[in-house]
Amino acid sequence: MPSNANQQSDMPLYFAYKRKSVNYEHKETFHSHLGVEVLLIHQGKGTMIVNNRSYDIKPGMLCIFQPYQLHHLQLDYADGQCFERSIAIFEPNLFETYFEKWPALHVFYQFISMGKLPFPCLYEADGRGLLDGVFQNMHDRLRSFPEAEGQEEISLFLVLLFRSLKQAWDHSKEHAFSYQPRRRNHQVENILSWIEAHYKEPYRLDDMADSLHLSPYHLSHLFKEATGVSISEYMATRRIHQSVMLLTTTNKPISIIAEEVGLTNCSYFCKLFKSHMGITPYQYRKKWTGH
Repeated sequence: MPSNANQQSDMPLYFAYKRKSVNYEHKETFHSHLGVEVLLIHQGKGTMIVNNRSYDIKPGMLCIFQPYQLHHLQLDYADGQCFERSIAIFEPNLFETYFEKWPALHVFYQFISMGKLPFPCLYEADGRGLLDGVFQNMHDRLRSFPEAEGQEEISLFLVLLFRSLKQAWDHSKEHAFSYQPRRRNHQVENILSWIEAHYKEPYRLDDMADSLHLSPYHLSHLFKEATGVSISEYMATRRIHQSVMLLTTTNKPISIIAEEVGLTNCSYFCKLFKSHMGITPYQYRKKWTGH
């Protein structure tokens, strides 16, 4: 099945069904999101690094990333391997009221959104194809339902998705009923929150440090120690991640996309994009359109 990203920018869901990466696309990338990401892997090999722990990427693997949780993918494309996955990314606070009618499901929703997850990944989580079916149904409906019904359709999709997630989670011997309390709002999450709010602007370490009431040295050291990358490296990756989304879901000129991710020099943006993605923004958009 071809991939299908949600292209209605005003809808509070980023969605794709069986999106494929081939020929060393996204061979290595790290990022986080403002919302929760549910990732179901259909094909692929490589390594997923979360919270300084490594997990082998395998078909049937389910990954759950909480708001601002960094995850690092290292993909193996040897022997013609393909990385195929379905994705749903959403802001949990926008949909919590839809879960209040079902108390047990509501508790699980809160746990997944902000609880202390013992592990971010489940293997062989979709043995009966329930999660795949929920994603496929949304994929089929996304192309036809009226925009005015978007919020309702997304809420129904998320309720069905979390119902299937709960079954997979509770069925796992390692995770069963381990609904632990909320995570602490760690300082690194405050840094990531600041980056999320300001990455579309020119970046200055001193401005970030003043805003977060930390010294520039302590800020840089704290972030590097927790994530393994520098703030500038993460900022660059976040901008490239956003530019990829804009290149594939809008027709905006590349110069405008550069400005919208905080880089006013279009030549520098193209150079940075190529250093991360291996091809220029124009080539990436042309390749995507070709797919």
